[in-house]
Amino acid sequence: MRRALDSFTGKVTMYRLVLIALVAIAALAVVLALVGQLAFPVTDLLASLAVALVVTVTTSWLFALVFRVKAHPESALITGFLLFFLFYPSAAVPDLLGVAAAAAIASASKYLLAIRGRHIFNPAAIGVVIVSLLGLNYAVWWVATGVLLPFTAIGAFLVLYRSRRLPVGVTFVVIAAALVMIRLVSSGQDVAGALTSTFTQFPLVFLAGFMLSEPLTLPPRRWQQLTVAAVVAVLFSTVFSIGPFTNTPELALVVGNLVAFAFGQRRGIRLAYDGKRQLTPTTWEFAFRPTRPASFRAGQYLELTVPHRADFRGSRRIFSISSAPTTDGPLTVALSVPEKPSSFKRAFLELEPGATVRATGIGGDFALPKDTSVPVVLIAGGIGITPFASQIAHDHALGIDRDIVVVYSVRHNDEIGYGELLEKTGVRVVLVSPTEPERLPQNWTWAGNGRVSGDLVQQTVPDVTSRRVYVSGPPAMVSDIRAALRSLGVKRVTADYFSGY
Repeated sequence: MRRALDSFTGKVTMYRLVLIALVAIAALAVVLALVGQLAFPVTDLLASLAVALVVTVTTSWLFALVFRVKAHPESALITGFLLFFLFYPSAAVPDLLGVAAAAAIASASKYLLAIRGRHIFNPAAIGVVIVSLLGLNYAVWWVATGVLLPFTAIGAFLVLYRSRRLPVGVTFVVIAAALVMIRLVSSGQDVAGALTSTFTQFPLVFLAGFMLSEPLTLPPRRWQQLTVAAVVAVLFSTVFSIGPFTNTPELALVVGNLVAFAFGQRRGIRLAYDGKRQLTPTTWEFAFRPTRPASFRAGQYLELTVPHRADFRGSRRIFSISSAPTTDGPLTVALSVPEKPSSFKRAFLELEPGATVRATGIGGDFALPKDTSVPVVLIAGGIGITPFASQIAHDHALGIDRDIVVVYSVRHNDEIGYGELLEKTGVRVVLVSPTEPERLPQNWTWAGNGRVSGDLVQQTVPDVTSRRVYVSGPPAMVSDIRAALRSLGVKRVTADYFSGY
């Protein structure tokens, strides 16, 4: 099941998956309205949707023009669909003007309510909050209705699964649902009725899957993300009024955004491109110089935006950083290039030295134990070697003698990326490749051809159950190995997923 999910969700970027899910829910809402299952006229739905999308896309383009940056129409469409689901569908001119105002404010917030290129608030949420304070329109979150709940839940699950933020979404839903139910039961409802009301009258699932998970407004570390989820859940389920502010789901999210902003590095990063070098016949490493200091931990990732005429897979990608944070050299990332690369990879390969690209931030928890005496196994499939390259280079630069075994699987013998680094640092390497190489460096062992399995790891690393295990590579491979290792009794398996784009 997990392998199928990884394969399915890995075919598109996270942003594209969010957009597809929102389009599907919107289309379903129109169909349900046509057959009388939703209490809205179809004309009202279509009018609200048209205004939300047209104004959001148009104002997003205008602000990008003013600030001389590349517009991101996919992000604008997502914001437009979110606003569509938040405001009560209406064809009345005053209501549509309120939707239009929220759309314009949402677009403006990405540029005006931002610090160093990174916006502070969820654009749709801050748009609704400001419009409500001005009395122009009010959000009702009509998407939280029983007939749409199963489809919203499916979409939210896929988005959270694809973005590896299921724990964040579950934390919010569990805490918020428990607190809402306590409130409803205390007011006289029976438990069954309170449970039904909690999920069909409150937008827990939609907010968790499509708004709380928004990557640009989440902090970089997992514990920080869980903290934000808990804060938003408590505020979401609490009734209060402070001056002009009455608690609403969008206000709870905006406050959570402020908490997130207080954590860690909350700024966009401009990177000057130095050039590229070929690691293997199908793998390239790209070097960048941050225009301002950019701190990171070995094993973390960054999200890069390369403006170009993007195909359906979009213009943003997440890359593990392959360079060590302790070196004075450039910040590097690596990618594999198939025979028919995406538009993003083609644009990346065509970058000229001196070009500037943006990273929305640095994050991730794929870090080796702080206790360097803990033995580890690093299992990499293909391009999944990149975070391990950063970690191994980091240890080597600091003179840390960590007990490391690298199990490295490649499809061809000439596809061993960062082989020079692995050889120089002297770590033990178990190589899985089609044929035994003519020369194996010291501390390297050839384990044969085929897939990395639990049995292979156990045979080549007999004490694997006493080690911390890290797995990095294609989603299907990572899922298979995690399951196999856990069946062998390995207690701690940390994963990093590389989708193919």
